[in-house]
Amino acid sequence: MAELLIGRTLAFAGDPFVEGPGAARIADRGGVLVEHGRIAATGDSAVLRAARPDATVSDHGDRLISAGFVDCHVHYPQTAIVAAWGRRLIDWLNLHTFPEEMRLADPAYAAAIADRYLDLVLAQGTTTVCTYATVHPHSAEAILAAAEARGMRIVAGKTCMDRNAPAGLRDTPARAHDETAALIARWHGRGRLGVAVTPRFAPTSSPEQLEALGALWAAHPDCPMQTHLAEQTDECAWVAQLFPQARDYLDVYERVGLIGPGAIYGHAVHLTGRERARLAEAGAAVAHCPTSNTFIGSGLFDMGLAPAVRVGLATDIGAGSSFSMLRTMAAAYEVAQLRGQALHPACLWWLATQGSARALRLDDRIGNIAPGMEADIVVIDLASTPAIAQAAARAEDLWGALFPTIMMGDDRAVAAVHVAGRRVAP
Repeated sequence: MAELLIGRTLAFAGDPFVEGPGAARIADRGGVLVEHGRIAATGDSAVLRAARPDATVSDHGDRLISAGFVDCHVHYPQTAIVAAWGRRLIDWLNLHTFPEEMRLADPAYAAAIADRYLDLVLAQGTTTVCTYATVHPHSAEAILAAAEARGMRIVAGKTCMDRNAPAGLRDTPARAHDETAALIARWHGRGRLGVAVTPRFAPTSSPEQLEALGALWAAHPDCPMQTHLAEQTDECAWVAQLFPQARDYLDVYERVGLIGPGAIYGHAVHLTGRERARLAEAGAAVAHCPTSNTFIGSGLFDMGLAPAVRVGLATDIGAGSSFSMLRTMAAAYEVAQLRGQALHPACLWWLATQGSARALRLDDRIGNIAPGMEADIVVIDLASTPAIAQAAARAEDLWGALFPTIMMGDDRAVAAVHVAGRRVAP
């Protein structure tokens, strides 16, 4: 059965960081025809309604119809410790992250956290995530199975660490390679699921483990590779001590083949000029995690990277302090302001949809409203609270009406969520 969604539609025909806000395509009474889990057609709602009188009609009035949000860097095992009192990165890992991740040694607990996490983010309008699991292979299987049950597109990887972590969270170079390879064989490309090669970050992997994972990625280049890069200054100093032969942090990964198209580096706050140029040259992506970067004091990301490097937006749960991509967009705006970079609402929305999909190299399937795309859709109420409603009522265009929701919106603004064409929330 076909369904015709009617409302204000927002799609992108280009990159607003390069082409400006005109890259967005807005229709006040637009239509999105959904059939067999995909977007069959878009355009004027009256024209689509006349062409498909058999379609069920869902008229959302002046609400916004957009691609579902894409969160390109999260740690679902940290769901239960979100908003735990923070310190610097290494302290936070030792105090909160590692003890909680050890609890996922219990498969039942891992499955419960996976279900909880996906239900939380779906309620916020997020339809795709790229997530780290723990060192335990069953923790990756838990989130992949939970996503499969919901029909979601997801990328997940077993986190690999063989040093500078508790014994219960360490594997070996051979186990990191073999257990990730087994996950790839079983899950990657199965329906809407993907598996990422996932070294946590350079300090928790020996050179031998990084080499093993580089070889694994070379054997499976269609898989993403996710890790962390230059999040905090003391972390960068630690990497320089552990890898004195490397030119910089990124060079640690380069030397073992962990760079190239499909690589997604979380944070990338403290980059050298060489690293910036090399990321662009390699076609790699970075995940901007603004609530996390402020929560544990990492620094202010430079959005000046965006025209040259693939940049996506991410909550980075649980160092990130919100499951909401609306709140994450607001934080990205605030961080950019502190760097003298005023981001247009078109850029913020693009980062949370098409930009993150592009970072994951999934932009041919998700992150936009266009014929042939998978029908992951969010409907946003632009008057979800009295404060937002009065601000939106004064707006002269969609951007003026949307910006108050970006800055003040929460799950109350999420009027409907569709995954592969099926309404799943609220």
